[in-house]
Amino acid sequence: VQLQASGGGLVQAGGSLRLSCVTSGRSFSTYTMGWFRQAPGKEREFVAVISRQGGATSYSDSVKGRFAVSRDDSKNTVYLQMNSLKPEDTAVYYCAAARNTYRPIQRVNDYDYWGQGTQVTVSS
Repeated sequence: VQLQASGGGLVQAGGSLRLSCVTSGRSFSTYTMGWFRQAPGKEREFVAVISRQGGATSYSDSVKGRFAVSRDDSKNTVYLQMNSLKPEDTAVYYCAAARNTYRPIQRVNDYDYWGQGTQVTVSS
């Protein structure tokens, strides 16, 4: 299984970006899909998750109300719409896939497959 994240870039504070993550294979609809981020010198942290079949979503407190996660199973793609971006959102953003769960899981170790990451930089 391969995950390819894209859509990162440089944006001013208050701006928006939409990240996409395309997953190979035929089992995308059975995966819970998560977004994580990692800033320099910090641990990878949970951002958002959408369960298989889109039944549940969850967000970290730092992005709740500003970010929205969605998925299109016909395109094997999960999205992260990021609005009202802040400099502290600057990080490499990773998508991840978890098998065999319907729960909106948030721990790094619960995910089976990871994408390569896309850089998001928010200038003040």
